Order: sequence, then structure tokens, then C-alpha cells
Amino acid sequence: MTLPHPNTDQISLPIVLGVLGDPTRLAIVRYLASKQGVPLNCSQFLDLGSKTNLSYHLAKLREAGVTRAEVVGTNRMITLRRADLDARFPGLLDSVIAAAGDDPALPAVGGHDIEIHA
Repeated sequence: MTLPHPNTDQISLPIVLGVLGDPTRLAIVRYLASKQGVPLNCSQFLDLGSKTNLSYHLAKLREAGVTRAEVVGTNRMITLRRADLDARFPGLLDSVIAAAGDDPALPAVGGHDIEIHA
């Protein structure tokens, strides 16, 4: 089973900005960025709420072209589409992640092991 993802040239700035305007989705992106391309199981984000809520947020990120979700058995492995976003909108992702920094308004993901490597 493969999930639909937009091609790099189909990623739209207004849609990406709209998706990143949600604190939960921004926290997911910040956490993915801290893992520097290592695919994460969607269960890594259960700190953020119910499975249904998490599925919704992960789908929005994937549909916007911010993340890639690969089905591996019964798991979905999530990665940040950093190269695609940087090619389409140079510097945008780094700026958003830097601005989010340690914003206390963002929900915590995965405990306190977030280190930003922009």
C-alpha cells in the first residue's frame, strides 16, 4: 500500500504555511527535524493526543507535502521532506523551525530529547 504525496512542484506555499500554523503539526515538524531524516513510527507522536487526532494531523502534513509516510507492515514511518521543501522554498523550513525554537506554547513530543539541527 502506498499513500499519496504531492510531487515537489505541487507543494503550495499557502497550504504549507496553513498546515504549519497548527501547534500540534508544528511540534511534529520540529521533532522530525531534530531527528535529521531518521524515519519515525507514528507511535512516537502519541504524546500529542489520541490516535484519531494524530492520524488527522499526520495526514494533513503528508497531503501538504511537508512529510512523507511510508507503509512498512502495519506501521507508518514518517519523515520530513526537507530536501523537497528546501528545493521549493529555500530557507522556509529552517526559518519556521528556528522561530518555533523552544516555544512553550507548542506541545511536547517524545519527552525532552529535542535538539534542533537547522
